Amino acid sequence: MISSGFQNIFKIPELKKRILFTLAFLSIYRVGVHVPTPGIDAVALASFFARAKGTLLGLFDMFSGGALERLSVFALGIMPYISASIILQLLTVVIPHLERLSKEGEQGRKKITQYTRYGTVILSIIQGFGISVGLESMTSPGGAPVVIDPGWHFRIMTVITLTAGTAFIMWLGERITERGIGNGISLIIFAGIVARLPVAIGNTFRLLSTGEMGIFPILILVALMISVVGVIIFMEQGQRRIPVQYAKRVVGRKMYGGQSTHLPLKINTSGVIPVIFASSIIMFPATVASFMNVPWMQNMASAMRPGNVAYELLFVGFIFFFCYFYTAVTFNPVDVADNMKKQGGFIPGIRPGKRTADYIDRVLTRITLGGATYLSAVSVLPSILITKFNVPFYFGGTALLIVVGVAIDTISQMESHMLSRHYEGFLKKSGGKMKGRF
Repeated sequence: MISSGFQNIFKIPELKKRILFTLAFLSIYRVGVHVPTPGIDAVALASFFARAKGTLLGLFDMFSGGALERLSVFALGIMPYISASIILQLLTVVIPHLERLSKEGEQGRKKITQYTRYGTVILSIIQGFGISVGLESMTSPGGAPVVIDPGWHFRIMTVITLTAGTAFIMWLGERITERGIGNGISLIIFAGIVARLPVAIGNTFRLLSTGEMGIFPILILVALMISVVGVIIFMEQGQRRIPVQYAKRVVGRKMYGGQSTHLPLKINTSGVIPVIFASSIIMFPATVASFMNVPWMQNMASAMRPGNVAYELLFVGFIFFFCYFYTAVTFNPVDVADNMKKQGGFIPGIRPGKRTADYIDRVLTRITLGGATYLSAVSVLPSILITKFNVPFYFGGTALLIVVGVAIDTISQMESHMLSRHYEGFLKKSGGKMKGRF
């Protein structure tokens, strides 16, 4: 049972240590969210963000766990790191040097990670400078300036503070991945979203008590979220199993092979990565534009408002692109077909080698289309919830995808630790074993 599975966690010293390490570092992150950037009038800034509900700033604030609304040292969040990762992965396809590094194993990956860190700092400086300049022209609805003492000293201090905050979050995420449990970067985003839940629930009850939001829309909202969670879990566990037969072969006096198995292909091979990448790509320029008091930039920021046709089409387009791109990067049908051939395996009715690789690629392309469609459908829910039901918080399909997806991945890693030490997992039956996500 699930309860006994959780009890077994504390019987494994290494797993217990990893969980405590992860919780400790996530706590450090949450403390940093409340450390303000110098030179900001917090009251005027809060008044400005009170008008940002349903805008791209609201979405960015959700990813940063409320750090942008307070303009804390972690206001940029982890998005510059994700943007740098996207750029490096795209450049790997077109730059031979990076392509060679990606194939050099651990040493090559370390070098690419180092380039990603440099890129994170550069993007943080650019975004931090844009925000600092924009803040100087911002005022509260009452006319109070957001920046107490504007000037180059404020801009330089803000850039240094925000860049250092993002670099520290990047370090926290890497340490969690290395010494904790789960994917550190994903868990940081997860913690930021979950931390906003109490505030969101409180705002909902406040609107209910004042009559601004009826009980019927709230019931529909809760039922819809529960249904979406069920759909996400179902789709994330969905597989297309390709039958594989192994020929019998004699080694010495023993005979091996002859058994039938299957090659599992996940419907959503890329997990929540496309959604996070798509959000990051859209938010990076649009967030800077939101803070800049330049007419054409303000028009661009308005066009990128969630719920607008331009934003939704661009968002869905990026999701489809990254679904196929990430799947192509992480899964190579030619390598799978070659390994299968070397081990004496074949797909019934398909010739080994190139024919097998083409068949796997064709099946993968079809199921990736279904996975991308599912991710897109779930991700556009926030806009519908905000515009149709007057939801007082930015929490919907995108947030649910990340929360549920990261939870599934973390639980699967915990279960792997338990099963490798002969402890019962979260589900007794082997058929109910949680499947990894990333």
